[in-house]
Amino acid sequence: MEQSFSDLGIQIVVCTFQAGHFARGYVEDTGLRWPLIVDEQRQLYHAYGMRKAKLWDLLGPAVWWTYFLELLRGQLPNWPQADTQQQGGNVLIDPAGIVRFHHVGAGPADRPSVKELLHQVYEAAARTGNPAVITERR
Repeated sequence: MEQSFSDLGIQIVVCTFQAGHFARGYVEDTGLRWPLIVDEQRQLYHAYGMRKAKLWDLLGPAVWWTYFLELLRGQLPNWPQADTQQQGGNVLIDPAGIVRFHHVGAGPADRPSVKELLHQVYEAAARTGNPAVITERR
């Protein structure tokens, strides 16, 4: 599915608030191929409403279920080394700079799937009637 984003001309950028060896470790551990922005002051996080998650969102059943599914796939969850309360999210911005999708995750288990993100891209193109929303590069 990741190839689908590339085929549509969509540029993916990953943002983290961890700098230095944490950021390098993330790139190495995940094999990240996209640009990585380090936002130590969390200006982007706050601009998109990503604040502190609630304890239930961090330790509730959805998180345990996600970790259980990872174990079934043979992946051991990584022990967090950063601010685990910092919410993450997904933001889709079209070539004109218009936010077409904005999701703030309540906790680590609350993220849209790649399939859902692709659906949002196609929905934005249909709403605007402009196929350039999904084909133009910035």
